[in-house]
Amino acid sequence: MNNSPEKWVSMEEICNHLSASKDTVKKMVKQNGLPAYKLERKWKFKITEVDQWLKKHKVDSSEEDMEC
Repeated sequence: MNNSPEKWVSMEEICNHLSASKDTVKKMVKQNGLPAYKLERKWKFKITEVDQWLKKHKVDSSEEDMEC
């Protein structure tokens, strides 16, 4: 088991991970509560938090705009 802290990922990386556009991810953050942190005008995410949130909320990003 790796005990090192999880790396923060950028908006671009989370878009690629979710196969979703920046607009879709921002909408999910603001309207649906997707876990995200804004640090000095840049959005940061932890993939495990996002994946857990998606499982809990059963969000299907395939219904949204898919371009990043």
